[in-house]
Amino acid sequence: PRAVMADLLDGIVMAEQRFHREGYQEGLAEGSHAGMAEGRRHGALHGARMGSEIGCYLGFALTWHCLLQKCTDPKNSKKLRALDSLIGMIQKFPYEDPTYDKLQEDLEKIRGKFKQVCSMLNIQSDFRLGNERSSLTF
Repeated sequence: PRAVMADLLDGIVMAEQRFHREGYQEGLAEGSHAGMAEGRRHGALHGARMGSEIGCYLGFALTWHCLLQKCTDPKNSKKLRALDSLIGMIQKFPYEDPTYDKLQEDLEKIRGKFKQVCSMLNIQSDFRLGNERSSLTF
C-alpha cells in the first residue's frame, strides 16, 4: 500500500513536469513555424520596398544621364560623373544576397549619392514609401 501510494504521488508530481516539458516542446515547434512564416512575409515586404526605391533611383539616374549627354554645356561633365557613380553603385548592389553584411551600409551610400545628384541638379527629392504609391516628387 505504501509503495502504491508513493508511485501514485510520484506520478502526480512527475505529471506536472511531463506536461510542462510537452507544452514547451509544442509551443517551441508552433512558435518556430509561425516565426518562419512571419519572417518570410517581413523579408518579402522589405525586399520589395528596397527594390522599388533602388529601381526609382536607377530610372532617375538613367533618364538624367540621357538628358545631360545631349546637352553641350561644359558644366554637365561633373553632373554626368556623379550620375555615372550612382548608376555604378546601383549596378553593383547585391540584390540576390540577403545575407550580405554591408547591405544597409551600401543602401545608405546609394541614398547619399542620390541626394548629392539631386542637389547638383537643383532638384528637391522626396522618395516616399507607405500607404500611398511610391513616388519621387520634384
